[in-house]
Amino acid sequence: MTAEIINLRQARKSKSRSDKERLAENNRQKFGRSKADKNLSQVSDALDRSRLEAHRIERAPSDTDDV
Repeated sequence: MTAEIINLRQARKSKSRSDKERLAENNRQKFGRSKADKNLSQVSDALDRSRLEAHRIERAPSDTDDV
């Protein structure tokens, strides 16, 4: 019964890659939003800005100059 021979350099790199992938997956779950969510948010923000701009009151310029 012989043990399986492994290359330690490759094993370390493989472990490092899997750790990074696990961290990336956790971050995607925490902070990630789908493209549809981003687009919906962008459209909603644009609609809110246009509604706010539509209700803006423009003041008439005064005849007196404030110098």
